[in-house]
Amino acid sequence: MLQSGEWAYTEKLKEHFESPKNILQGNDTSAFDGVGMEGNLQCGDQMMVAIKVEKESEKIIDCQWKTYGCASAIASTSILSEMVKGMTLDQAFNISPKDVAKELGGLPENKIHCSVLGDKALRAAINDYFIRNGMTDRVQKAQARTVCQCMNVTDHDIEEAVLEGARTFYELQEHTKISTVCGLCKEDAEAELQKYVHLHFGA
Repeated sequence: MLQSGEWAYTEKLKEHFESPKNILQGNDTSAFDGVGMEGNLQCGDQMMVAIKVEKESEKIIDCQWKTYGCASAIASTSILSEMVKGMTLDQAFNISPKDVAKELGGLPENKIHCSVLGDKALRAAINDYFIRNGMTDRVQKAQARTVCQCMNVTDHDIEEAVLEGARTFYELQEHTKISTVCGLCKEDAEAELQKYVHLHFGA
């Protein structure tokens, strides 16, 4: 168990960082059934996930990836690519960063945000598969909801702030400037804050 303030990784995380599984070789994804991209190189992290699917069972038979992220992002996506093999598309779509961190034996809190890129790119790849196969009714995309109209802060911005370390309303304000004008959104913002703290860090 990692202690607060300790800069340490589990042996399983080190294993997947030093010898990552299922890395996509080259840039040709034409052999895959779905491809998803997440992140931004300007921010330092970008992730691509490509999947092959057995059409009748809708099970993922291969999952490869490529990232420009940190050790935690590499290890998280490496183990994610192993976890989803044999899963149905619906099962794989519902894997959370918490599931990935648990499989790795834990992640330092300040690195949990690194595990989010892989599952988001995986969901994008699954949505891409549905689009390619004419199943647009099954595409699921998270729509951002504006919580603070004055500062144009969305629930996605709040989630990102939590993943970057915000735990109190004051810390959320430091990250996003939410509720610094009229203050009417404070109750809603606090509820969203607690929701994402529980989602990513709760028991």
